[in-house]
Formats: sequence, C-alpha cells, structure tokens
Amino acid sequence: MSGKVILHYVNGRGRMESIRWLLTVAEVEFDEMYLTTHEQLQKLISDGELMFQQVPMVEIDGMKLVQTKAILKYIAEKYNLHGKDLKERVMIDMYSEGLMDLMEMIMIAPFSQDPKPKLDNVQTKAKQRYLPVFEKALTGPVHLVGGKISCADVLLLECTLMLEEKFTGILADFPNIKAFQGRMIQIPAINRFLQPGSKRKPPPDENYVKMVMKVFNLGSLPF
Repeated sequence: MSGKVILHYVNGRGRMESIRWLLTVAEVEFDEMYLTTHEQLQKLISDGELMFQQVPMVEIDGMKLVQTKAILKYIAEKYNLHGKDLKERVMIDMYSEGLMDLMEMIMIAPFSQDPKPKLDNVQTKAKQRYLPVFEKALTGPVHLVGGKISCADVLLLECTLMLEEKFTGILADFPNIKAFQGRMIQIPAINRFLQPGSKRKPPPDENYVKMVMKVFNLGSLPF
C-alpha cells in the first residue's frame, strides 16, 4: 500500500460511515480530509479527482476510488471480508445492498422538512421487510455468510445500531440479531470504534444538515 488511506468527505456519517466501519474492522489506519465549503468540493471536481463529480472519495493503493459500493467491495476483497467463492460473495452482496438501502432511508430523513413520516416508514420497513431476513439468517450461524466475519456482518451491526438510535427497543422481537450485536461489539477493533473519541461520527444534527447543504450548495431542504 502506498501511503495511508485518506477519506474525502464532510465531517459526518453520510455515505462515508460504512467505509469507516469496514476500514476499522480491517484494522486499517486512515486520515480524513473534511470538506467544509462548496469551493473545496469544486476544486476536487476541477482537478479531475472525482470520476462522477461526487464524494465519498477514498485514496488507497495509489488510486482515488469513488462510488460507495465499489469502495466497500475493494476494501472487503483486499482484507478478506468478502467470502471465499462466488456464491458466498453474491450472498454477502445481497445482504449488504439491502442494508445499504435501509441505511439510506435513515440517512436522508434529517434532510426532510417533516422527518416523522419518513422515520415511521423506516421503522415499518425495518421490522417487516429487513430485520426478519437477518433474524432468520442468524438462526444458528454466528455470522451471516460462510461462518466468518464479512462486509455484510459489519453493515448489519452499523445498521442495527443506527436503528436503535432512532427506535428504542426495535430489536426486542429479534433476539438472534441482538445476540449477534453482542458478539460483534466484543471484537477489539469494533469495541474501540464505539468508544468516545474514536473516528466514528455522531448521529446527524441540525449543524450537520446545514454543513451538508453548504458544501453541496443545496438552497433548501431537498425533500
């Protein structure tokens, strides 16, 4: 690897947080370059650093990677968190993409003029569509795929912790997921990441929303 991994994004969760989680589990040190102004974003674009003129962007192994799913797959493959064969990888990808869909719904809620209906929808879909899938998958196995930790496990932990921030007790009817959480947070790297002062970002607040709107030049709440 040529140099330390560098993340380019705003100082908040957003689409970069899953990347922070995965690098943490892989025990990869990383630095962050925070965007605080629209001009900084425009400079990255004008310098040709962003393939599709979007962040997150991750500098790793001499490359400048964009597109969250592609970045996650690269890290997972590089650090043996993506299964041992094609069938395991496609299961990991299906689980991961479902979790990213759910986290996206949580992620955009603060940018709504009235977040409550969106959060109500998140809670309903989580309990009826998403969590039952993972509860069933964890009936017996310690991990989702192949008996070992993968990208999907990391995203499931991230997602369920996000859900519990919004909906206290949402895992009451999902004991397998709750037990899975308990096992995952005992992993030393994860335990450290959950401590105050780590590189994990706090839940988005009003200041975060204002910063994102400033950096991405959004004139008003988009939803």
